[in-house]
Amino acid sequence: MKPGVLVTGGAGFIGAHACKWLAEAGVRPIVLDNLSTGHADAVKWGPLVRADVRDRDAVAKALRDHRVQTVMHFAASAYVGQSMQDPALYYDNNVAGMIGLLAACRDTGVRQVVLSSSCATYGTPDHLPITENTPQRPINPYGWTKLICEQMLADHARAYGVSYVALRYFNAAGADPDGMLRERHDPETHLIPLALMAAAGQIERLDVMGGDYDTPDGTCIRDYIHVADLAAAHVAAWRHVQASGPGAALSVNLGTGQGASVLEVIETVQKVTGRRVPYVMRDRRPGDPAILLADASKAQQSLGFAPKWPNLAAMVRDAAPGFGLEVRDAKHLQRT
Repeated sequence: MKPGVLVTGGAGFIGAHACKWLAEAGVRPIVLDNLSTGHADAVKWGPLVRADVRDRDAVAKALRDHRVQTVMHFAASAYVGQSMQDPALYYDNNVAGMIGLLAACRDTGVRQVVLSSSCATYGTPDHLPITENTPQRPINPYGWTKLICEQMLADHARAYGVSYVALRYFNAAGADPDGMLRERHDPETHLIPLALMAAAGQIERLDVMGGDYDTPDGTCIRDYIHVADLAAAHVAAWRHVQASGPGAALSVNLGTGQGASVLEVIETVQKVTGRRVPYVMRDRRPGDPAILLADASKAQQSLGFAPKWPNLAAMVRDAAPGFGLEVRDAKHLQRT
């Protein structure tokens, strides 16, 4: 029987991609999702348990029924702006969800966890690029909830022998290169999908949130990583916890080390699709640092992971068909 991994939030964008990559690695993904933001038709590689991660008994039952040894935890609310407007939602869903999940793990003796964490735990860094030793000082409730989850895992490693990997990823982008999965959020708040929607005429224009940052063109700079690379990194993290002893703890950044501004993303979308992206400058969004750029060398050293699709244009190429857009000559956009 194939080893089973419980993937909370596995009907969501990144979780579903991780399930595909797990299945290709010979692992059986068991998705636990309440489908509040996920999509049942994205669950293609294993069973779906429709439950809320905050429901300790339901999670414990899924762990027992499927003889799970490892949990991959994606289930969380993940919008910075929304977390500023409704922090209670984020503490309830993200922190209470982690409490319920870890309680179920204690109930069933599961002691291997891979956590979907975030660069939002760093806040506004003093130095760039951001390493794993950069002080974690979140500036929004979303970042705080992810940091609390990391701390809970560290405490469980010390007290209960839980082995874990916390993956602090930067900006997920792209879509399954095979076309089996695409990005679907309602509402959509991510830059690349919104730029593609503007290019496709699905929205009137793209709102650029701030043009007066201390960056070369005045717009925010982010480190984008292909969702397929994130999925591969989760498989590498699963292998790591499988080989680790009780209480082993690892936190790593997942990024490319290459930054792109909002205006550079818009330019890339226009080049890849051959379509104009109408946009308008708006005021800054509260809680957004000017620049986030990863030093991801630790992931290479500890997990043997390096991005295969670090090219921003390749991320746009793979995402574009999901918005009904054709891609211009993409021969130069192959993986590295």
